[in-house]
Amino acid sequence: MKKAVFAAALAAAATMTMSSAFAAEDMLALAKSKNCLACHAVDKKLVGPSYQEVAAKYAGKPGAVDTLSKAILHGVSGVWGPVPMPANPQVTPAQAKQLAEWVLSLKK
Repeated sequence: MKKAVFAAALAAAATMTMSSAFAAEDMLALAKSKNCLACHAVDKKLVGPSYQEVAAKYAGKPGAVDTLSKAILHGVSGVWGPVPMPANPQVTPAQAKQLAEWVLSLKK
């Protein structure tokens, strides 16, 4: 019985890992398709901060997903220095929320 429970738990963990990796690949593809990677990278500063830097700055802050979603949709200035982040009209509100959640998951 213990072996069956362990095997089921192991299978569930493997499935979650694969689906998480797949979701991460999907989100990276979405970010590429919406031109987010023209100014951002996952692990290094380009024009804007890296997604890991954004995740670190907003870690544990209430409303972080909403804050980032609004920045993606409407743009923002003065948060990371003098270069403003323009609005991205190619992104839907649902996609902005997905992207914000993904970025927040990219802690170092």
